[in-house]
Amino acid sequence: MSSYIEYNDKIAFHPGYYINEIVEESGLTQEDFAKRLDTTPKNISKLINGEQNLSRDMALKLSRMMGTSVEYWLNFQKKYDALLAEFDSDKELNEERAVFRLINYVYFKKYFGLPDLPRKVDEQIKAVREFLNVASLTVLKNRDLAVNFRRYSAEPSISNVINSNVMVQISINKAIQVDAPKFNKKKFSEAVDFALSLTDKHGEFFPLIKDAFYESGVIFVVLPNLDNSGINGATKKVGNNIMLMVNDRRAYSDTFWFTLFHEIGHIINGDYGITYENENEGKEDAADLYAQRTLIPQDKYEKFVEKDSFTEKSIREFADVISRDPGIVLGRLQNDGYVSYKNARLSGALRHKYQVHVK
Repeated sequence: MSSYIEYNDKIAFHPGYYINEIVEESGLTQEDFAKRLDTTPKNISKLINGEQNLSRDMALKLSRMMGTSVEYWLNFQKKYDALLAEFDSDKELNEERAVFRLINYVYFKKYFGLPDLPRKVDEQIKAVREFLNVASLTVLKNRDLAVNFRRYSAEPSISNVINSNVMVQISINKAIQVDAPKFNKKKFSEAVDFALSLTDKHGEFFPLIKDAFYESGVIFVVLPNLDNSGINGATKKVGNNIMLMVNDRRAYSDTFWFTLFHEIGHIINGDYGITYENENEGKEDAADLYAQRTLIPQDKYEKFVEKDSFTEKSIREFADVISRDPGIVLGRLQNDGYVSYKNARLSGALRHKYQVHVK
């Protein structure tokens, strides 16, 4: 430790710096000076080396010994602390700038009404910090900030982690503003069955599902995707409720509904965290299987694929039989290799694209 700290063009002097000057001018050893001050040599040494703060008791002793006021000595500590706080703030801001370079500020302007602030990076940082309600943007680098990062095929980059945490933080902030009933798994299962009946109600399903989930204690949040997040959705316990977030990363009906039911599968299984693209292990397999077999009954699907007829007409007819959006059926067939992803005609005819509007 040192009795002073230099940062940029400023120097912060610890009270020990001035105490050391007095000791040297007195001609006494530190031990003798400590005895006269009615303290220990160890205390004096720590003060001189800047290893401990000046206490009120020590300020009182110094004031009596030197014929000064207590405030005179305490002000040295206050000024030192204030400059240290300023230094730490500057250092923190530099670290925040590094984080902020990995975040697209346009996202906040476009969807959440944050001010334009062109070329005013520090003010943009302040706006995002306050919007997310965090002390520093550097906390966004923490993989354990809010929810678990489930394992997936490749480790997330620092950009993935930061932007994932941004989306989760927004979702949590939305969720804690909602006064929902306590989570009830039975009611949630009933709400899930209701959601299944709405997959082809493209213009009206969201408020209906949101209200049904709300009654079961699940707060449903849909967000526009943030660049480089790499996630499809997330779940988290929030008090007595559960936050369920999905985004429009691939906002077609099949991928949206599969993502939603994948996250529902995690809730049913009591597993909470972030779902990344291309996850392929353990709990993700279980959630995938839940989504597949809930959206399309497996026995009926197997009978359908046995016919080996995957025309627009046959897909629509099968979707009608199971009361699902035909895009969901097409997505399953493409995933299983029965229909090529390059079949633009079927995709154009059967896939419905969603657009998220943030209020």
